[in-house]
Formats: sequence, structure tokens, C-alpha cells
Amino acid sequence: MSFLSSWKRSLKGNEGKTRSSSCREIQDRHEDQEDHRSQRSDLRMELDDCMAALDLFLSNKFAEALDHLQSKTKDSMYHALTYATILEMQAMMTFDPHDILAAGNTMKDAQAVCQRFRKKSTMAGSFNSLINRQAGELTEEEIHAEVCYAECLLQRAALTFLQDENMISFIRGGIKVRSSYQTYKELHNIVQSAQYTQGDSHSHFEGGVKLGVGAFNLTLSLLPTRILRLLEFVGFSGNKEYGLQQLQEGASTQSFRAFLCTMLLLCYHTFMSFVLGTGEGDVGDAEALLQPYLKRYPKGAIFLFFAGRIEEIKGNLDAAIARFEECCEAQQHWKQFHHMCYWELMWCFTYKRQWKMAYFYADLLCKENSWSKATYAYMKAAYLSMLTEEDCKPFGEDEVEIFRQMPGMKQKIAGKSLPTEKFAIRKARRYLSPNPLPLPVPPLEMMYIWNGYAVIGKHRDLTEGMLDTLNQAQRTLERAPVTEHTVDDQCLVSLLKGLCLKHLGCHEEAEQYFNLIHINETLIRYDHYLVPNALLEHGLLCMELGRKEEGVKYLETAKHNYKNYSMESRTHFRIQAALHNAKSAVENGDSVP
Repeated sequence: MSFLSSWKRSLKGNEGKTRSSSCREIQDRHEDQEDHRSQRSDLRMELDDCMAALDLFLSNKFAEALDHLQSKTKDSMYHALTYATILEMQAMMTFDPHDILAAGNTMKDAQAVCQRFRKKSTMAGSFNSLINRQAGELTEEEIHAEVCYAECLLQRAALTFLQDENMISFIRGGIKVRSSYQTYKELHNIVQSAQYTQGDSHSHFEGGVKLGVGAFNLTLSLLPTRILRLLEFVGFSGNKEYGLQQLQEGASTQSFRAFLCTMLLLCYHTFMSFVLGTGEGDVGDAEALLQPYLKRYPKGAIFLFFAGRIEEIKGNLDAAIARFEECCEAQQHWKQFHHMCYWELMWCFTYKRQWKMAYFYADLLCKENSWSKATYAYMKAAYLSMLTEEDCKPFGEDEVEIFRQMPGMKQKIAGKSLPTEKFAIRKARRYLSPNPLPLPVPPLEMMYIWNGYAVIGKHRDLTEGMLDTLNQAQRTLERAPVTEHTVDDQCLVSLLKGLCLKHLGCHEEAEQYFNLIHINETLIRYDHYLVPNALLEHGLLCMELGRKEEGVKYLETAKHNYKNYSMESRTHFRIQAALHNAKSAVENGDSVP
């Protein structure tokens, strides 16, 4: 009996302990759920607040946007990242060393904030990739921390390339890029993993992944083959079409990063494809991307600027000028937007051959912007050289004196001189002699460097006007005595005339001018860049006429047979874009004859 009584008392005691333990477990699970709900709630509130700040920024309320974010930059990863991103945009527009340094330090602080929210791991665990962990092990806050951390790394790498004047900065930047690249790849795998459970703020996280994956794929695909092969050797790869697709998908959502995806696509279609390509950007896509934002923010400076750029590359110069002027009037707080407009206005008036107005904007840039004083001074002198002596007097400046001052304006960014600046200073050297020989058409030559002929080629009247100016320059060269620069100058005019004739449909005559440069290759003394660029333009013309195999041969010759010439990297970018287009045409069934 005593045994039974003891056993019953023991059983009742165990039941009590079991009920107590079960209650504790239920309570713990409830607290965990409350913590997760609290995290999700905090994350949603952070994102909503940052979206509100972004709305202020896009409405030209730049100071208010920064003030709205600043108080929470120490505690919220999204506030820290958004605040730093706005400062980086400012630094990229000014190229001012102080702005770059401030943006770099702010982005470093933002990275530290993101690090606090990342999943803690052991030293051994830190060597395992994200995908090797169970996707379910990461809370929604932790997975957002990963994508924010990768974005900070990517933006810091971009600033590092602008900041220091030694090669160590490039190595450090490369390490940041590789770490960011690997993180984005692993996050992309997580999104596609069956183990991944979408959280309440999934669209914002997925938008961040699409931004990173799209940016890397697009940017890497644009690089010249020799650089791309080196990067592929250490694990990088890029697919242009996939990158554009990812960015397009990211831009089409209502996520926090939709704006950045849109901006990157607009930059590609309206700038990168022209400066680093052959003008293959899709203007229709750019307009479709821009219209919803322009409708919501009709006075938004960023969107007015891109609206102007779209009109410019369509060849609608008066409409473009009106948009750029409207952009300048829309806000006065960030002069950087004004400077971007001044640069485009300078080119619009160049295309119209209104040299005084082009000079006016080059002069404004020279006085107000610090990106490249030498380039701005070169453009001022170049425009003055196109005027008569009577025309020059009202400005009170002499082009020869400006050209002579240029070597003292040289500057370095990330330990290297800007390619455009080096080109301008080299061209200005001939003015250092006591009796300088004038450059034939300096604004039209620099216009080629920035691929301006792809713009004027859309309007016959603009192209014919430029051809008239080049014919006049050719007649002047023919009347002048022969000098050490004569062949170089004649080949330059031949290249530019060939481009105009190509756009006017005079293909046979255009080819003759391109061939003329190749024939005189051994006689060129200074402007060696003319030969590979003539081959590039000849190759593009052949492909346009359906002679793709011949065109590819010209491109390959330009790519492999020439080096150490002015603006070489830009030429290789364009060759890469042309070869990519030829390859895409073959893959799409447009066979090479």
C-alpha cells in the first residue's frame, strides 16, 4: 500500500512538472513569435519611413529628406543605408574630395549598423556560405541585413576608387566588390531555395537582390574582353541580358529599391550605352520607365534631367534644352543637378553649332564644378577657336592662353588622371610653342570622344551642318603649308566626315574616308588613336550593311593590333559592345554571310 501511495504521489508530481514545463515551452514559443512579430513590425516601419524620406528626396526636398533620416541612422540599417546613399549620389555628382570622404565615412558607418543585425556565427561558421546554412535559420531582419550589408560594400567600393591616390585603394575596392558579389549570388540562391519562406517585407528584400545581381551582370558584361577574362578567372561573370532583366523586374515593383533599379536602367539606356557603347540603349524602354515617375514628380530634378537626356539622344535638341532649363529652375538647393544640365546644354548647343552658347555653359562649369577643370577649360578654348576674332572680343578671353594654362590644371582621382583630361591636355600641347598651329576642329573632335555623332545622325539637318563645318576645315588644311601635324589633322577630319557621310546614307564615300586613315597609318605622328577608331567605325558600317563577317574582322583588328593610344579603354568598351551585338545577331538567327 505504501508503495502504491508513493507511486501515485510521484506520478502526480511528475504531471505537475510536465504541465509546468509545457507551459514554459508554450510561453517561450509565444515570446519568440512576439519577438518575430516585433521585428517584422519594426522592419515594416523602417521601410515605410525610408520610403517617405525617398519621396521627399524625389520631390527636391533634399535637406528635409536627410533630416528625416539622420536621427535613426545609428539604430536602423535602412535609415543608415538610405542616408549614406543620398550622400554618395551627391559625391558622385561633384567629385569633390571632401564630399567623397564624407560619403565614404557615412557608408562605412552604415555598414557597421548593418553588421549588428546580421546573424551571429562562429569563426568556423563564418567560412560557410549563406546558402549552406538553412534558409530558415535566418530571421527576416537578418536576411535584410545581408542584402543591406552587400549594398554598403558595393557602394563603398565605388567610392574607394575615387578617394585615394594609391593602388592599395584599388585592391581594397576589389576585395569589397568580390565580397559584395558573392553575397548577392548567395542571396539570389536563397530566394530560389525551397527552404526559403517569404516574410512580410519580402518584396523589398527581393528588390535588393535584383538590384545587386542586375547591377553586377550588366556592369561586368560591358567590360572589355581582356578585363572580363581576368575577372572570370577569380570568379566573376556577367550576362547583359540577364542583368537588364533583373533590373527591369526590380524596377516594376513597388519595393524600396525600385527607384534605384530604374535609375540604373535609365543610366544604361541614356548614358552608358553611348559613352561606353555604340548607342544600343533602348530609348523606348527609357521613356516607359521614366513616365510614371515624371507623372508623380513633375518637377523632380532627377526626372527632368533624364527627360532632357532622352530628348537629346532622340535628336530633339530644342525640347532637350527646354527640359534641362526646367530642371535648373525646379530647385536651387543642389547645384550638382545644375552642373549636370550645364554639361548636356553645352553639347546640345555644340550639336547646333552655336559656339557662343556652348562656350557660356563650359565657362559656367569651369567656374562652379570641380570634376575636371582642364576638360572644361579645353572646351572653352575649343569653342573660342571656332569664332572669328570679332566674336571673341566680348568674352575677354584668348583660346591660346587658355590652352597654355591647361597643364597646370591636371588632377588625379584614385591615383590616375581622367582619360578625357589627359586627352585634352595632350591636344593642347601644340599651343605651347611660340607660334602655335591651331587645332582644326577641337569641339567636333571631343564630340566624337563622347559619341555625339550618334546623336546628330538622327537629324539630317544637324549632320549636314556639321559636314559643312568639316568641309570648311578641310579646305583650310589644304591651303595651309605642310607641317608635322598636317597628316594627323587631315586624318581627323576624314574620320569625322566619314561618320557624317555614314549617317547621311553615303556609305561608299564614308568607307573611302575610313580607308584613307588606315592607308596613312605610318604617317600619323601624334593622333594614333585615329587608326583603331577608324577601323571600329568601318566595322560598324559593314555590320550595318549586312557584311557582318567583314565588320567583325575590322573590329578584331582594332582590338588586337593597337595599344597605348589616347582613350584606349573607351575604344575597347565600344569594340566590346559592337562584338556583343554581332554575336547576339547570330544567336537570334541573323546569320553572318
